[in-house]
Parts: sequence; C-alpha cells; structure tokens
Amino acid sequence: MTSVALGIPSVRIKPIAERRRSRQIMVGSVPVGGDAPVSVQSMTTTVTADINATLQQIAALTASGCQIVRVAVPSQDDAEALPIIAKKSQIPVIADIHFQPKYVFAAIEAGCAAVRVNPGNIKKFDDKVGEIAKAAADHGVPIRIGVNAGSLDPRLLQKYGKATPEALVESALWECSLFEEHGFRDIKISVKHNDPVVMIQAYRLLAQKCDYPLHLGVTEAGPAFQGTIKSAVAFGALLAEGIGDTIRVSLSAPPVEEIKVGIGILESLGLRERGLEIVSCPSCGRAQVDVYTLAEQVQAGLEGLKVPLRVAVMGCVVNGPGEAREADLGVASGNGKGQIFVKGEVIKTVPESQIVETLIEEALRLAEEMGVEVDLDDDAPGPEVVVR
Repeated sequence: MTSVALGIPSVRIKPIAERRRSRQIMVGSVPVGGDAPVSVQSMTTTVTADINATLQQIAALTASGCQIVRVAVPSQDDAEALPIIAKKSQIPVIADIHFQPKYVFAAIEAGCAAVRVNPGNIKKFDDKVGEIAKAAADHGVPIRIGVNAGSLDPRLLQKYGKATPEALVESALWECSLFEEHGFRDIKISVKHNDPVVMIQAYRLLAQKCDYPLHLGVTEAGPAFQGTIKSAVAFGALLAEGIGDTIRVSLSAPPVEEIKVGIGILESLGLRERGLEIVSCPSCGRAQVDVYTLAEQVQAGLEGLKVPLRVAVMGCVVNGPGEAREADLGVASGNGKGQIFVKGEVIKTVPESQIVETLIEEALRLAEEMGVEVDLDDDAPGPEVVVR
C-alpha cells in the first residue's frame, strides 16, 4: 500500500482555546466530557413505536456519522418499543422524556444508554428524583437534564419574568443538586434557547458554575438555512472558548442534514479531522468559467469519499494558482481550460468540459494511494469507499 502525505488537512490544527475540563460520563460506548472528542447527536423524526422505521432512520444517521441518537417517548407504545431499538441500534440510544415520569423508569429498564428529562414539564419531577437516581445508578445509565426556554419551570418564569440565561442555569443546577443529594452525579446538562445570544450567555454562565459535561443546542433553530446559521454562530462561539462536549444541530430538515452541519462545524474549528473539503472561490467579474456549477459537480461526484482531502476549484488566475498549490488537488480555470494541480504541481491542462471528470479521477486516485478502496457505482451519486 502506498501512502500519500497530505497537504493542509493532515496538519493537526491547534485548538482555538483549551477545552473546559468537565467530568466524563459514558453514554453507552461513547465517552462524553473530560478529554473525549466533541460528539455529534441527532434525533429521530419517526414514531418510536414504529420500530422498523425508527431503526432504518437510526441506520441512516449512523452511516452519516451520528454518534448518539435520541428518540421521543411520549406514549406507552413508544416505551414498549425501546428494548428492541436500544438492542438493535448500532449507536447509543437516548430516550427523550417529557410529562410522564413513568417512562423514565421504562427507558432505564429497556437498556437505553441515557435518558433525557425536561424537569420543567414533568409533573412533580422533584419528588421522583430519588427513585430516578437509584434506578439510573443501578443500571449505569446517565441522565441529561435538558432545560428548554419554551418549557421552563413556572416558578422560575415568575421569578425572572422570562427565560433569561440566569433562569435557565438556575433551573438546571437546582435539578442537579437534587440528584447530588442522592449521590448521583452521572449527569449531562443542556440549557437551550432559540436565541443564539441568550443561549451563548447561558452556557458561559453554566460552565463557570459546574463541571458537568454540556450538551450544546439552539432549540427550534428553524429551517435548514436559518438553523445552520444560528447553530454555527452559537456552537462556534462556545466551542472556540472550549465550552461544549456534545452537540445537536436542531433543524426543520431530515436528521441526516443535522449531522452534516454538526460535523462541518467541528471540522471547521479543528475539533475533528477534516474530511473531504471543497475550496472554491465565490466568483466575480474576473471568472472565466462557471465556478458555481464546477464546485457543485465536483462535490456531488465525490460525495461519500470520506478521506481528508482538500480540493480547490478556482475560477481565475488571481487566487487560483496559489489556492491550488495549497490544496491536495485543484484546478485554476480560464480561457476555456483548466490547469490541474496535485500537491502543488501542474500535472496537466484539460479543456473546460473535462475539468470535473479529471478532478474526480485524480481525487479517487489519491484516495486509493491513501489506502481507501474505491468502488465506482454508476447508479450512486458518488463513489462508494471502503478503508482497507
């Protein structure tokens, strides 16, 4: 096997800030907090009681890079489906519980890797903490205390007037203190708000007041574009300060899209090794090719290629040659042709009509040299790859 020394993606990027050192918990097989990498989560949109549909969606999420998945448990039928789902899922399953404390115990007994509880809307939750702590401890199941701005405890709403950062943090730490009274500290916390500014302030305050691992989320973030912007801004600000141990991008979109955005955020901050990266210019009046189409076609042609490879698609001679040299593979286009670079060296010049095809061929060749077996499937949108 021949190895290829990569360019920029192979360089380990120094984190922007030192990670906040939190205590570590285990969500199934996934460590959360401490020195563990930031993990990416999502939530199924299926009716949990529909076991086949739920497991199919979990499988799709797993294939996209999801590390932990949450499922909703609003009914008895959903609770009864948990043992099979928890057993057959390839990634840890968290049961998401609202309103009915009995489902917390059902999820623990079912073998779920963790349980998320929302104290603000579970009736007489505080009275049940002792029982929950004992059951969770006996089964080795961590608890996520998930405080939401939209379902904050009425007592705190009355005290603060609205879901302020201080109200969110006080709610979470109050519930933690109740678990701590019973010796239970296998806890993860989230304090979600739909406003990124309030959410950032809440997590900063929470990070100063406890050492529990923190799950980041902007709740009800919105449709794909808006939700991506909100999540990238909020997560970027906090993770750049070392705050955050696991994330979920909440989008009004298929769950797999949440994983793509989440992984992209971590890669952009150097918190995860970068995979395939397309560097392309925004285009301008100097461009002599359709950069938008070229970049989209290259990205589509390489979809599924999970290797740390930077591919530059440039539209003119101003930044094109320089960017192409910095990339593992690139093209500087103009005058109806493209100069193809590999590791900074021009290897050929091709007509504009052959640029996409050539870049894909060279990317697959580099992938194979890196020890990735590439299986080209004419019916698939991109190459199927298997690491040898």
